[in-house]
Amino acid sequence: MVALSRFPDDPFPMITNVLGTPLASCCTDPVTGFFRDGYCRTGGGDHGLHTVCTKVTGNFLEFSKAAGNDLSTPRPEYGFAGLKDGDQWCLCVTRWVEALNEGKAPPIILEACHLSVLEFVDLSVLKLHQA
Repeated sequence: MVALSRFPDDPFPMITNVLGTPLASCCTDPVTGFFRDGYCRTGGGDHGLHTVCTKVTGNFLEFSKAAGNDLSTPRPEYGFAGLKDGDQWCLCVTRWVEALNEGKAPPIILEACHLSVLEFVDLSVLKLHQA
């Protein structure tokens, strides 16, 4: 028996997280994810690989802004209210790794991090940064 996908446009039967279990939703308020469906999953056109579910911190938001991606300023033209400390958000895996290397990585929610994150970061490191 083949499991049905939770995502109608996804050709794969199940999307898993870094723990090997079904991918959990990261956040729907604010709505996050490359596909704006609450899930940190990736697909065609997602050049940033928005696969890491984080609980952002003020320290990370400052780091991200200085690195050229201001996530805290509201952008009403895009329906984006801006993030604040404690919000959950799907980050690009490479930005999370950059923040990790600078000591500014926000904590993550393992159950909502896409399996592909393991191509960039070892599970033992991810567990050290679990929210």
